[in-house]
Amino acid sequence: MNGVGGARRTDGADNGGGAPGAGPVAGAGGGGAAEIDGVGDTRRALGGFLWARRGRIAPEDVGIAGGRHRRVRGLRREELAQLAGISVDYYVRLEQGRATQPSSEVLDALARALGLDTAERRHLATLAGARSGTAPSGRVSPQLRRLLDAAAGLPAFATTHRLDVVAWNALGAELMGGLGTPGRRDGNNARYLFCDPASRDVHPEWEDRAREAVGQLRVSAGSYPDDAELAALITELSARSADFRRIWATGEIVVCGAGRKRLRHPVAGLLTLDYETLHVPAAPAETGLVVHVFSAAQESPEAAALARLAGAVTAAPQPVRPAQYSGATS
Repeated sequence: MNGVGGARRTDGADNGGGAPGAGPVAGAGGGGAAEIDGVGDTRRALGGFLWARRGRIAPEDVGIAGGRHRRVRGLRREELAQLAGISVDYYVRLEQGRATQPSSEVLDALARALGLDTAERRHLATLAGARSGTAPSGRVSPQLRRLLDAAAGLPAFATTHRLDVVAWNALGAELMGGLGTPGRRDGNNARYLFCDPASRDVHPEWEDRAREAVGQLRVSAGSYPDDAELAALITELSARSADFRRIWATGEIVVCGAGRKRLRHPVAGLLTLDYETLHVPAAPAETGLVVHVFSAAQESPEAAALARLAGAVTAAPQPVRPAQYSGATS
C-alpha cells in the first residue's frame, strides 16, 4: 500500500504550544482509547492531525525565517493561522479540540497551507465532519472466497478496516508468514507487524509496511470513531510497541493502492512482486474489505519462483480454515 505523502515524521517537541490531547501519543502505555491522539474523539483527532502536519513544514519552505535558535519544529500555530488566513484564536481552538465542524472554506485554507494531498484532505474533512457510523462487518462472501481460490497462482488475501486478515488463498497464506497454519502468526496484520519479530523476516522493508499499517488504522479511526474494537486495538498496540507510538505520532495517512513490495520466504527467497488492492463494497458508498493481490511479470525469476511455490503449496496438505475465515462476520 502506498504511504500518501511519504514517510514524514515529527518528534515530540512542542510545536508552538502542546494542545491537550494533541501531539504524538497522550497517555501512551495504557489508559483509555481517547487518550491516544483523539482515538474515539474526532475533535481531538482533528487537533492531533493538525499538530502533526504543521510540525512537518520547514519554515523556510513557506518564506518564514527559521534561525538556529528556533525551538519549534515546523510552523508555530500563529504562523500556520496566518498562512491559512484565519485567526490565531480560532486555529488554537481547532487544535485543542474546542471548535466544532469548521467550514469547508476553513478546511480548504488549512489544507493549502499544510500542503495536504488528496487523501490527506479527505481525512481532514472526515475528522472535521464528526462522522459517526457503524463500522463494516467484514463479512466474507462465498463469491469472494471462490475468487481467491480461483487465483491459485497469485498470492492474495483480504483485510478489514481493522487490518484483520479474514480471507486468503493458499499461496497468499504461505507468503504472508503462514496465515493458513493455526497459531503460526496473528490474524491481525498490525499486531503481527508490531508484536511478532518474525514479521521483520517476512517483510525486509518493515518500516514501510509498519507505516502503512499505522496510516490505515488512522484513516479507519477517523471514519469509524465509535468502533470500540478498533479503538481497543490501537490502545493495545500503543501500549505494547514503541515503534507503533513513534509512527502514530507522525500523523501519517495511507490509502491502499498499487506498487511493488519485497517479501522473503524461507524456500522461495527474496521476491520483488507487484501488488494491486481491490475494494469490495460492504454497502453503497462504504468500503468493506480490501483484497490484496500480488503478481510477477511473465518469464521473470519471481514468476518462476511463485509457480514453484504454488506447486509445493498445492501438493501439501492444507489446514482446515478456522470458522471465522470461512464467511462468517468478523
